[in-house]
Amino acid sequence: MNAQSKILKSTCYGCHGGCSVLLHVENDRLVRVEGDPDGPLNHGSICPIGVSAPDLVYHPDRLDFPMKRVGPRGSGQWQRISWEEALSTMAEKIDAIRTESGPEAIVLGTGTGRHLCRWVIRFANALGTPNWIEPGTAQCFVPRVKTGLLTYGAFPVGDFTHTTPAECIMYWGHNPLNSGPDGETRFASRENLASARHVIAVDPRETEVTKRADIWLRLRPGTDDALALAMIHTIIAEKLYDAEFVEKWTFGFAALSERVAQYSPEWAEPITWVAADQIRAAARLWAAAKPAQLEWGCAIEHTPNTIQTVRAIALLPALTGNIDIPGGWVFGPDSLGNFDVLGGNVAPATAAKILGGEFKLLTGGPGGSAAHIPAVIKAMREGTPYPVRAFLVFGNNALTTYANAKETQEALERVEFLTVTDFFMTPTAEMADIVLPAAAWPEIEGLHLAPFWSEYTVGPIQKAVQVAERRSDPDILVELARRLNLEFGQESSDDVYAAQLARGSHKVDWDELKQSGSVMVPFEYRKHETRGRFNTPTGKVELYCTTLEEMGYDPLPYYEEPPESPVSAPEVAKDFPLVLTTGHRSPFFFHSEGRQIKRLRKGHKDPRIEIHPDTAGELGIADGEWIWIETLRGRVRQRAKYSAAIDPRVVAAEHGWWFPENTAPDHGVWESNINVVTNNNGPYDPAMGTYQLRGLLCRVSRQTEATAVDG
Repeated sequence: MNAQSKILKSTCYGCHGGCSVLLHVENDRLVRVEGDPDGPLNHGSICPIGVSAPDLVYHPDRLDFPMKRVGPRGSGQWQRISWEEALSTMAEKIDAIRTESGPEAIVLGTGTGRHLCRWVIRFANALGTPNWIEPGTAQCFVPRVKTGLLTYGAFPVGDFTHTTPAECIMYWGHNPLNSGPDGETRFASRENLASARHVIAVDPRETEVTKRADIWLRLRPGTDDALALAMIHTIIAEKLYDAEFVEKWTFGFAALSERVAQYSPEWAEPITWVAADQIRAAARLWAAAKPAQLEWGCAIEHTPNTIQTVRAIALLPALTGNIDIPGGWVFGPDSLGNFDVLGGNVAPATAAKILGGEFKLLTGGPGGSAAHIPAVIKAMREGTPYPVRAFLVFGNNALTTYANAKETQEALERVEFLTVTDFFMTPTAEMADIVLPAAAWPEIEGLHLAPFWSEYTVGPIQKAVQVAERRSDPDILVELARRLNLEFGQESSDDVYAAQLARGSHKVDWDELKQSGSVMVPFEYRKHETRGRFNTPTGKVELYCTTLEEMGYDPLPYYEEPPESPVSAPEVAKDFPLVLTTGHRSPFFFHSEGRQIKRLRKGHKDPRIEIHPDTAGELGIADGEWIWIETLRGRVRQRAKYSAAIDPRVVAAEHGWWFPENTAPDHGVWESNINVVTNNNGPYDPAMGTYQLRGLLCRVSRQTEATAVDG
């Protein structure tokens, strides 16, 4: 290696992150990314997104300089400006709005689960606004986090230390081999799957996991709560539960037993479309295995009964005693310092103005608070209950990732001041007043802890190159805090990360970490036995949730039919007879990112909707043909992909689609973006504010028109 070459140990953040990588730099240019053989979660493996990092860094369409809009919103007319002008304008506008209308008139928006997310929360708290939003807060991951904290006092994850393989893994609405969620990484998930003796899969569509499963429960989208309740019924009625664990370590077993008595597999069969015998077989296999591990995904968080759905599923490991044991459901070691989001700095009177405050668990309770996206959209569009005048977006393409994209567009058109910080000029960025060029993960310094919320690995994110005038999101937020002379939030990102590690009981030196790469913290099991309690009000696993009861919500899980389904809306189903599920992951993209990267797009050129050949045949639809997907909200098109394994009554569409190659300012966002046809209206989950994203009613048809999309 010559003096102009170097190899940096880093952590890939092309998705939620966690894979240890080696960054090869020659003459100040990133030339190659490869997996680090010493990586505890990927052992040298790397996915297409990670490999393509140099393509991302040097893509000709990357934003390199701050820009300001010089024409009407959405006109695509931009002018390069300096960082001084961009940040001064932002600080002046933020300060004026904060003075005139209060900090609550400013909303911070962020994308999902990466380094910048907690920095955005930190800045919002420092600024004094209670209103920050992220697509996952009510719809993805956070309901599981809050349910874990309510039920167990900590967030549970599968045991990926691989000291003991699981006897059985149950994958519920989850395909981690493609999604690599929250620091699990695709490769640790693949090793975990390979080591399991038995597999249960709950999914309406066929995946690599379902192909491996002993039992595949192909349920109707949106009925996960019914299935979980029927499994609980079986475990209790047949006395398959771990009596010793339940007696000693759970609270509310008698009340739960009484609640689920009505939810038999025979009751669930016509609701879920899963045979009663199959439900019983899955419950028996799950209960007989030890250790058993639950892997759950965001599909369970897409109905207005989200919290009770997640609660019902979360109780299955508790009933069988698979809690914090090797190979089971485990909790992080609590030995790494928490990231300081500066909580408690929003004035109480201002905090009470959080948008969506009626959803008490979303806007408070364990795990922190966030505003309700539909409430924010309404405040932008209508000024109710007060106007949102500024929206500062970091790393989020809201027009593709928020439900009901047309309403989101109207909100972005009406908000007084909109800024977007991103890699590319996205459809959302095209709506902004100022656009800032964000640095990608090989261009920043950072710290990665995984799995998210149960951290037991820590790794550095090392800056390999500096390209043009790109800056990291944390550094931008710190600079804004300094220009606004905020009391908190002015510390450099290096200082914040070093302080985070210093707070932990397991000491990790920030500078040494950059040299050694990722480390796995020593793991401790059965922490409740050592401490004599779980970190809940009762000191036990709360089958009956006392905190929910105090908040005015049902302390026990129950079933609720989705509001738009063949059962609840039979008149709608006459015109829209198919059940639509959305959001399955591609190994080539992270949500709406990556579609301009040639080597990734080559692997996944067009959006695809899975449809049964019999259903397609009845409608005259050929495999690979562009077809319309239409709901009550509108229509988009995707290519038909035959799947003989999907239920003929169900279709499964992809999310996050836009077309960067389309040079119009909207970049084809209305063409195939499934959120054009999703719904962000109520009813909402009473605690979390979640709305229905899956199990919606739709119809499909051949695209026979010459025009591709509605205008």
